[in-house]
Amino acid sequence: MMLRLCTGSRFDRLGHILWDHINTGGKRLRARLALSAAEALGLSRADAVGWAAACELLHNASLVHDDLQDGDRRRRGREVVWVRHGVAQAINAGDLGLMLPTSAIAQLPVSGETKWRLTQTLSEGAQRVVRGQSAELDLHGREMPSWDDYAHAVGGKTSALFSLPVEGAAILAGLSEADARALAEEFSPVGLLFQVQDDVLDLYGDKGRGEVGSDLREGKVSALVVEHLRLHPAEAPWLWRVLRTPREETTDHMVEETIQRFSAGGALASVWRRLAAMDDNITDSPTLNRHPRLHTLASELVARALAPIIQTNPHQMLREWA
Repeated sequence: MMLRLCTGSRFDRLGHILWDHINTGGKRLRARLALSAAEALGLSRADAVGWAAACELLHNASLVHDDLQDGDRRRRGREVVWVRHGVAQAINAGDLGLMLPTSAIAQLPVSGETKWRLTQTLSEGAQRVVRGQSAELDLHGREMPSWDDYAHAVGGKTSALFSLPVEGAAILAGLSEADARALAEEFSPVGLLFQVQDDVLDLYGDKGRGEVGSDLREGKVSALVVEHLRLHPAEAPWLWRVLRTPREETTDHMVEETIQRFSAGGALASVWRRLAAMDDNITDSPTLNRHPRLHTLASELVARALAPIIQTNPHQMLREWA
């Protein structure tokens, strides 16, 4: 369905640019979440294909724009859209990806009222994503951003794309607006957990970006940055100097020094502990415990998120989880 939506009925270079980005080996995690949530709520996976496509298209559109704004040159082991096709076409491809989800919803074999609810839900989710991206950029203007500031930005940019698939699946299953929203919000913390582990992998693992410290070179205010500033406020001038150095002038030595300071200064250990607490909060959720299949789904997502960073330092992880 996504290929058909991207390329239309005739050759369309822009559609093929977007499809090429989508088809570069991503995990289709948001689409899979929509399908699995629908199944957990008593539907067949086929009932939710259109909604799954809508969520995946929105996610990939946000990545196209995100790579451009952040200056990232590689994703999933390949050059990103703006590097291969230029800034203007990357903007166009991302815009197209933002518009196609409503077409996917229109093809669902459901009532007009249900389509309207899904469209409204999609619109609200897309707004959260864009506002979250803006909030993340605004973190650069705060000398001492707090964990709450960080979580607020991630709550839009990343968490919305974990709650949205579940909310739409609940709507398709016939749940009320309040019940659908309540279930969906149980998956928002999963998005925060995914983003935090992504921040850790940037310096202590492999994100497929072609270099260690891609986020650091970009100047991103990550979970590790926030924790280091909290623990060592006197080092703020040094850390901001690193973050505000242009990407092309950020040296491997600067990255390595930051890695060492985050480890020795306790920021990494603090982030491990936050991940452990998030794991407990998600898996112990009373709401999810009333929906065993959704609880299993959330637990599987958490395990999937944590697997890459457990591999980077299993002994540290086991100590924090003890």
